[in-house]
Amino acid sequence: MTQPTQSPALAQLRAQIDSLDLQLLSVLNQRARVAEQVGEIKRAEGSPFFRPDRVTQVIDKIQASNQGPLLNQHVASIWREIMSACLALEAPQRVAVLGPEGTFCEQAAVEFFGGAANLIYCANFDEVFHATAAGTAQYGVVGMENSTEGVVTRSLDLFLRSPVHVVGEVSLLVRHNLLRQLNTLDGIEVVMGHPQALAQCQNWLTQHLPGAERRAVASNAEGARLAATNPAWAALASERAAGQFALHIVSHAVQDEAYNRTRFAVISLPQTMAMPPPSGRDCTSLVVSVPNRPGAVHDLLVPLKNNGVSMTRFESRPAKSGQWEYYFYIDIAGHPSQPHVAAALKELQSLCAFYKVLGAYPVNE
Repeated sequence: MTQPTQSPALAQLRAQIDSLDLQLLSVLNQRARVAEQVGEIKRAEGSPFFRPDRVTQVIDKIQASNQGPLLNQHVASIWREIMSACLALEAPQRVAVLGPEGTFCEQAAVEFFGGAANLIYCANFDEVFHATAAGTAQYGVVGMENSTEGVVTRSLDLFLRSPVHVVGEVSLLVRHNLLRQLNTLDGIEVVMGHPQALAQCQNWLTQHLPGAERRAVASNAEGARLAATNPAWAALASERAAGQFALHIVSHAVQDEAYNRTRFAVISLPQTMAMPPPSGRDCTSLVVSVPNRPGAVHDLLVPLKNNGVSMTRFESRPAKSGQWEYYFYIDIAGHPSQPHVAAALKELQSLCAFYKVLGAYPVNE
């Protein structure tokens, strides 16, 4: 096959790009060698290798110096991957996520840690918590809440007894696609997905596939894996999963709400990563219970109001004691190192029968 003829101007520009690529590679390897030296010092001092606040500082500084034409959001993505690759030379980060490959949880982990992280795929969030608490993974990523369907209740229940705490969050725009071996809606007998995904797409499924069984599975990627084994099955999953399991995207973005976001929490043991320092845009998460008496729940809110602390989330979960008792999961704006937040938390703790700070971390905007 005859190759198209290049114009002299295009050939010159491509030669210039090739030269710049080699210069970039040389500078990146210089940076990597310095990162290796940093890793040796951290290892000797016992300092943490991964510091998300440092990643944010570097990216913010680079973006402030950016003169274009690259967009800041693309600059951030490039530098996150550069720092992830350099960190892998210092000490590869083991991160537990919901598997198999192709889940939104995996995507959230890559956004936070970069593509060089060593991902450990787990069958469910119980295993993510266990792997992180046992030290098999240094970090875990778990779903916390969805803008359409609310909280992921299993994650809340697991936080109650686990020694891990939250050190970061990722807010991900979630688009569910209908995946299948065949590129048609005809003949679909079963649609599989995580229970949250099935709920987020229920109106679309009722309208377009009213006769199909809706089958809940451990993750959307697991649904895609199963759909690849049977031509009569389909799955609700990401474009990433479609590529992973060689499936057609029969219908794009079938979620009922166009602006459908899921919030993921990054968890670790306190000895792996201490509470991140205040960033100026932080969230503090806690779980409490109060004695079963009139006005007890109202009293929880008084310390926040008196100290000017804004509450951004309030959820209840049954204590499973058989006594109609509840745990309350609360998110507040601010960091415990801030005097007004510290005062509110101290006053709040004095009212509680059970009190646990789940973490304080920068908000992912």
